[in-house]
Amino acid sequence: MKVFVGYDPREDIAYQVCKHSILSKQPDADVRPLIQKDLRDAGWYTRPVDKLASTEFTFTRFLVPELADFEGWALFMDCDMILTTDIKELFDQADDKYAVMCVQHDYKVKEQFKMDGQKQTIYPRKNWSSVVLFNCGHPANKVVNKEFVNDLDKTGAFLHRFSWLPDSEIGELDHTWNYLVGVYDDIEKPKLIHYTEGGPWFENYRDCKFADLWKQELYDMFK
Repeated sequence: MKVFVGYDPREDIAYQVCKHSILSKQPDADVRPLIQKDLRDAGWYTRPVDKLASTEFTFTRFLVPELADFEGWALFMDCDMILTTDIKELFDQADDKYAVMCVQHDYKVKEQFKMDGQKQTIYPRKNWSSVVLFNCGHPANKVVNKEFVNDLDKTGAFLHRFSWLPDSEIGELDHTWNYLVGVYDDIEKPKLIHYTEGGPWFENYRDCKFADLWKQELYDMFK
């Protein structure tokens, strides 16, 4: 089970806790950070710095199919998340008829600014690409190589909406697998919690919903 987690040096602790939440429940998971600097140094990522990008992994997530050698299934997830269950439960839902699978959110952003003060960007299919099961060997994903990802004509809107795919090849996951804190309020303990508006590692979000679960992961990690 290959799991690629978006990494931003400003949120290192979020990545570390996210990784711990995965491995503590599934030690066989292969968790890898997508570190932009390393990807640049290795020639995988050449796009210029995007001032509109809210994180360093805005575009690097789409390198996952090639990073996985276009074989099998691999998961991408943002770092501002924790798992409350075995991630194998998510991989067990992989359906080979789809090129990607994700939670297909349909909501309007309430906050104007993100956790670190950056302006929220509103666009169709927002947050669909924050948790993605990639069917790396699917024929439709063969085009998604580093040349494709680094092509400046491929905008963020194009990539994040999976515009290289027909809708019939985008599978749907239940929202418990990308539970947006501050958006949903219908599950007592979601399987994958996404602190999309800000997590407990930010001072202003110390007591956000599910902060206790994140803090417990942090405690267990250091213990």
